[in-house]
Amino acid sequence: MTSTIPPLPERLRAIVDAGYPRFSDHEMASRRARIKALLAEAQCNHLIFCGANRFGSGVQWLTGWPVTAEAVGVFTPGEQDALFVQYHNHVPLARTLADRANVRWGELSCIRMVAAELERRGAQAGKVGYIGPLTADQHEVLAGRFNAIKNLNKSYVRLRMIKTLEELDWLRIGAHFSDLGMMALRDGVRPGLTERELGDLVERAYVAQGALNVIHYFGVTPMRDPQVAVPAQFPSTRRVAAGDIVFAEISAAFWDYPGQVLRSFALGEPTPLYRELHAVADAAFDAIATVLRDGTTPAQVIEAAQMIEDAGFTTIDDLVHGYGGGYLPPILGSASRPAGPVPEEPFRAGMTVVIQPNVVTKDHEAGVQTGEMVLVTKDGIERMHAMERGFLSLSP
Repeated sequence: MTSTIPPLPERLRAIVDAGYPRFSDHEMASRRARIKALLAEAQCNHLIFCGANRFGSGVQWLTGWPVTAEAVGVFTPGEQDALFVQYHNHVPLARTLADRANVRWGELSCIRMVAAELERRGAQAGKVGYIGPLTADQHEVLAGRFNAIKNLNKSYVRLRMIKTLEELDWLRIGAHFSDLGMMALRDGVRPGLTERELGDLVERAYVAQGALNVIHYFGVTPMRDPQVAVPAQFPSTRRVAAGDIVFAEISAAFWDYPGQVLRSFALGEPTPLYRELHAVADAAFDAIATVLRDGTTPAQVIEAAQMIEDAGFTTIDDLVHGYGGGYLPPILGSASRPAGPVPEEPFRAGMTVVIQPNVVTKDHEAGVQTGEMVLVTKDGIERMHAMERGFLSLSP
């Protein structure tokens, strides 16, 4: 009998049920203190934080405003943040959500408004840094007035790698919503549905509860004639059939805080190849989970998953990556599919990472998905997800 997902604890349910949930004054003050320290280390007096087209996590992290079309802000220690939002009709809600900032319309150019605000604040050449996606045109406007603008994105990413207790609560909500999506796929998949309809199943499970869809990637292929080894980023019109494997990677978010869960389902009896693929993937997950704790090195994690290569398989996706506040370091590939030089910096307590040994055949024709986001602790890991693990065989 398949499991169900337990309801959110009342403490987390209260956050979800708020009209517009907010982090505490203490949390927001702590973020500002860390940005102030980041600026001091970079010998800067002002920070530009920017985003566009729903990208740029620093804007929401500092102000509470999820970026829509474009938003650019100015942070100066000791002063109220200025936030310029494109599209005049987005300003009213931005003022509600980013109520600690001075929110204004960006008029014809947010970045020119920011440049004028920096001049008003007495910004000096070489003393301005930025985080977020600054375009070449935006950089040209700023450099013309303040010379070189220092790129502080790497420092910001490092800052986001360790989660606060309040952030972990929001991530647990995102993990819960992601589990609901995967459970809906497990319980609703059947022959005849298209991959587009699988997406409908998944989103119906969490959108009405306050979640935002981040991704739902599906892979569907016959187990006796496999042609797909990794989920696709866009769904096809192919219909699910008896004898298929359906595997998925699902992330739903509570505001800017997502979960990530990966699972595989067989519509009928799994073939020996798929049983072996998933057994190796499960063993690799367990091995990584066993060694992962505060102080574990990336090299130790990769070594723990060596059974993938020993079994004659490889991977396509990353083996482990940081998550929550972006796709974060460390980003590790397997021994046979490295993701670049192996970093030396160890894992630290407070990181949230996704363990995802998605094992595939060397010809990239067959593969499975398994994994989920976990919290690194001093003594090991803590599960953030409740969705059952394992390779489930479903009646077609």
